[in-house]
Amino acid sequence: MMPRWRALLALPAALALMGANEPQLVPDVSQREVVIQYSFTGADLLLFGAIVYPDGRRPDKPADIVVVLKGPEQSITMREKQKVAGIWVNADTARFRSAPSFYAMASSRPIGRIVDERTAAIYELGVDKLQLSPSSLNESAELSRFQSGLVDLRARSGLFVERPGIVEITDGVLYRARLPLSARVIVGDYTAETFLVQDGRVVAAAVRDITVRKSGFEQFMASAAEHWSFVYGLVAIAMAVGMGWAAGAIARRI
Repeated sequence: MMPRWRALLALPAALALMGANEPQLVPDVSQREVVIQYSFTGADLLLFGAIVYPDGRRPDKPADIVVVLKGPEQSITMREKQKVAGIWVNADTARFRSAPSFYAMASSRPIGRIVDERTAAIYELGVDKLQLSPSSLNESAELSRFQSGLVDLRARSGLFVERPGIVEITDGVLYRARLPLSARVIVGDYTAETFLVQDGRVVAAAVRDITVRKSGFEQFMASAAEHWSFVYGLVAIAMAVGMGWAAGAIARRI
């Protein structure tokens, strides 16, 4: 199976070879920068754009659009709990080298009606098609169990989202879709990818970058924790002791 990044790199070259016979995408996103402050409860991003057809001729059969919003990749370790002698303890573990911290996908129709399994796997169209790069699993059944657990955990946290059928295509040219950005997202560089699909084949793809960053006091604390970790730890301990002492003093006076 061709890795997804190679497929994306090969796509522009293939389009160039085919000349002006293939359509192109002109995408955009409502926010190129998302700022996280103390009151941040998430964001609702609008992904929109246009399909430019050669000579303005639209195909007889309408095309499909799939949009994917993806966050920075992380290395994550999953631990499975088992009850031993009435006590829950860690049992099997699995480590994934490249799990996206956030993944949201929307499409004009259910993915199964747009592309086949192979194409969906190449372009990671769906949470069940993510290439998580396991580093500690050998058996396919074990891999499937831990991957399903990771997907379920992040879906319940709002970090993995699928919205099939919500992409609106107007006059076969303009498209738009809204995807939620969870309040639990991490800072970093995100990508908004758009795929144009005709007859089960991805014929055009385009990417827009989105930056998620902290601001104000949150940014100061994050920077302090990263660059002055020792001082940050001492200040945190001092603040905890001070608040505990103050709470005790108030309680004695009441």
